[in-house]
Amino acid sequence: MDRIQFDFNNAMTTMVGAHGFSAKEIADADGMLKNAIDALKTKPLGFRKLPKGQAAVVDDIIQTAAAVREKCDTFVVLGIGGSALGPIAVEQALMDGQGSMKLIVEDNVDPERLARVFGGLDLKKTMFNVITKSGRTSETMSQMMYAASAIEKAGLALKDHMIATTDEKNGELVKILQKEGLKSFVIPSDVGGRFSELTPVGLLPAAVCGHDISAMLEGAAYMDELCTREAGNPAALYALLHVLGMKKGFNISVMLPYADSIKYMSDWYAQLWAESLGKRYGNDGNEVFAGQTPVKALGVTDQHSQIQLYTEGPFDKIVTFLKVDKFRNDLVIPKALEYIDAISFLCDKTFGQLLEAERSATEYALCKAGRPNMTIALSQVNAYTVGALLYFFEMATAYAGEMLAINAFDQPGVEEGKIATFALMGKAGFEEKKAELNSRPAKDAALIIE
Repeated sequence: MDRIQFDFNNAMTTMVGAHGFSAKEIADADGMLKNAIDALKTKPLGFRKLPKGQAAVVDDIIQTAAAVREKCDTFVVLGIGGSALGPIAVEQALMDGQGSMKLIVEDNVDPERLARVFGGLDLKKTMFNVITKSGRTSETMSQMMYAASAIEKAGLALKDHMIATTDEKNGELVKILQKEGLKSFVIPSDVGGRFSELTPVGLLPAAVCGHDISAMLEGAAYMDELCTREAGNPAALYALLHVLGMKKGFNISVMLPYADSIKYMSDWYAQLWAESLGKRYGNDGNEVFAGQTPVKALGVTDQHSQIQLYTEGPFDKIVTFLKVDKFRNDLVIPKALEYIDAISFLCDKTFGQLLEAERSATEYALCKAGRPNMTIALSQVNAYTVGALLYFFEMATAYAGEMLAINAFDQPGVEEGKIATFALMGKAGFEEKKAELNSRPAKDAALIIE
């Protein structure tokens, strides 16, 4: 049976000592926990409608994906932030090496990478998916402009090689798709970018790559049931432990997956957790400077780099292990070089066994060092469990926002950078911001070293 198990034991004082959480601390915070659960039951959160409310959209996506696969072998996502990190995480998790579709996600405007990627494309067999709700995202729109020019120069019709995913009625991209006749999908107006993986933003790339998006949504629906109940609510407890941790100085949330298939879940989680919870102002308008820094790592790779810090450095981290119970493919370590006593114990074990032993040993080392940690175990990695895991973290983030009394669904700090970019690039209407940028104090030449 596909399932996800949540083990919070190692966050408690009974397992890690004084730096863990006591039963009394959890009991004393019961009111905050229940208030957050009650709040999310009534708050109109757009992402919560997605698991069961998209039947017609899913049918359209599946049909469109089939048509794309018939004529194309490469699908290029033009997007940034949630529009890129989600598709990357899902494709890494679900790819089985059997698909014929190559997915490329252009999530930066590095000119060297753009030149390399476009130089390797057969445009006749390439479909671009431009994703931006506003149609004003400089990075995405500049990529779109470059792709549109390349398609035109190749003598191809834009509508045959580009799909738009954007707002239903508003934004610059709507004007373009209407003029150019592009196939389009809607990003619900009440779903922000970092919560959008279960909208067409993430479902279309997944479907084009041959993944079961209906199963992804079924997994999310299953997780919604778990994460709305009064008792045994894993998302609410995950949020509570992290919020209590912030009050104790645990200002870093480490995501440590022990499987390559789910390693990019850490990247996706990093944006979700940081952008949602890193806020200067609380709901009451007062300064709170809330948030917790997410850090991504990978087992076993980072056992040989970061774990030294986690076990003996400052007591400022909570570690979340992601593990897989059953790998889709496992390999036996053969009886080779067994005459070397120091490695003969590995013979006839599987790599999956070794990976889990490494994870379990790291878990033990953290507990012995008094470092709170927890484990999320996927029975196996498939569309159902991936959809469930994505939804779990979205709910946990929403609960944490309630407990911190902040707005987890805006990003004013990001907007300031966007506006400054517009000014620096000479966009009309941003002359005042350009003047503000130009009035900054001059840099001290003595502090610039060549």
